Amino acid sequence: MNNTVLRLLKTPIIPIKPTFSKVKKPHELNKEAICIFTAIGFFLDQDTYWKDKEVLPPASENVVDKNGILQESKPYFKWHYSPRDILFEQALEEFTQLFHTIIKEQVGNKKVILPLSGGLDSRTQAVALKVLGKKVHSYSYDFKGGYPETNIAKQIAKTCGFEFQEFHIGRGYLWNSIEELAKINDCYSDFTHPRQMAIVDEFDAMGDVFSLGHWGDVLFDKMVDRQLSSEEELQVIIKKIVVKGGMELATALWKEWELEGDFETYLHHRIKNLLDKIEIKNSSAKIRAFKSMYWAPRWTSVNLAVFSEKKPITLPYYDNRMCEFICSIPEEYLADRKLQIEYIKQQNPEVARITWQSEKPFNLYNFKNNKSPYNLLYRVLNKLQRETKAILGKPYIQRNWELQFLGDENKKQLEWYLFSDGLKELVSEEIAQDFYRKFETQDQVQYSHPVSILLTLALKMKQLKSE
Repeated sequence: MNNTVLRLLKTPIIPIKPTFSKVKKPHELNKEAICIFTAIGFFLDQDTYWKDKEVLPPASENVVDKNGILQESKPYFKWHYSPRDILFEQALEEFTQLFHTIIKEQVGNKKVILPLSGGLDSRTQAVALKVLGKKVHSYSYDFKGGYPETNIAKQIAKTCGFEFQEFHIGRGYLWNSIEELAKINDCYSDFTHPRQMAIVDEFDAMGDVFSLGHWGDVLFDKMVDRQLSSEEELQVIIKKIVVKGGMELATALWKEWELEGDFETYLHHRIKNLLDKIEIKNSSAKIRAFKSMYWAPRWTSVNLAVFSEKKPITLPYYDNRMCEFICSIPEEYLADRKLQIEYIKQQNPEVARITWQSEKPFNLYNFKNNKSPYNLLYRVLNKLQRETKAILGKPYIQRNWELQFLGDENKKQLEWYLFSDGLKELVSEEIAQDFYRKFETQDQVQYSHPVSILLTLALKMKQLKSE
């Protein structure tokens, strides 16, 4: 074979964006893959909308010919669990040095744009950027009528001396940007998660490069509390990735499209095969590896394109060296966010004293008190506040779809897309009407995901029609 017509494509351990290749299969919609997308919200493994188009696997070296057809693929890294016999203090020192090195290399002397939340991943980055003396423009957003997450982010920014902007995401912003979002993520993720689209035009004036905190919560925490059997590991993965209402819609589409066998068996078989290929005995490390190989690149990474449309993006937790580091650290040090918590407490105690959103109203020093009776007063007051808002006609907003699907104007826009001619070419109006009716009359939480997926498929079909 003439080597001049071959290309070598190397993918990161956790790819930021997909690299597509062609395979020798019919050019037709991959309906089995679309059913999995419907159930879990992302495409699994190398699947795409098309049978003759695949995503190159993570951590692989791939040879493609001049026509983009994959000729050979082999891994250069496999997730493993090889814990070293080291003290926690040594692991913390190694993490500190590695984290600082990665961030320093990634952002250089550029002005950093830092999205801040009330959690730990971006807080850990904020501390590192402060230690490194970087110039930072931070921002945060929350839902109008929801928990004021921006208050926590504002405190972190003030403590670190960063510029800060707060945004409050209002109802129905999706419809002004849904066509643009469909182009950006190519409909490989549903449209109710990337709330950054509501402020995308603000990014231009903020700085030079994003530093994003995605995937820290998976790398630096336990996945399960004990060692599991193979069947239990499979059930944990199924439970983690299948979204409410997703299995029901996927099963309905599987039957309508007259695919072989039944969907649930097919999904279990696919996931079991992927799990069996991961040569890790420790259940927590094995499940983390599965999520990092299949969930991170095919779901978490998809909407990173919203950021990269505006500015270059960097992700310290995605760095190959961070993945390799995680494989060598004992699970007990990763569990319960120990490394990140101790890093923040050591490097910036004042930031550690700011409320941790998932453990509110407690912080990194006293979050273990988030149990009865210590949190009883807060829980009572918080419930009373939410109930009072509901009585006043101001429901407590917790989920992005509530801003996009509820209310008369949202209803009008949503129905226009769901019952358009484009979707009918893939999904019968009977199924679309059935799941929309269930969303409206039975259980909005249960059926918000099927409605969101149907909306995504409608935009995909509209996109294909225009090509």
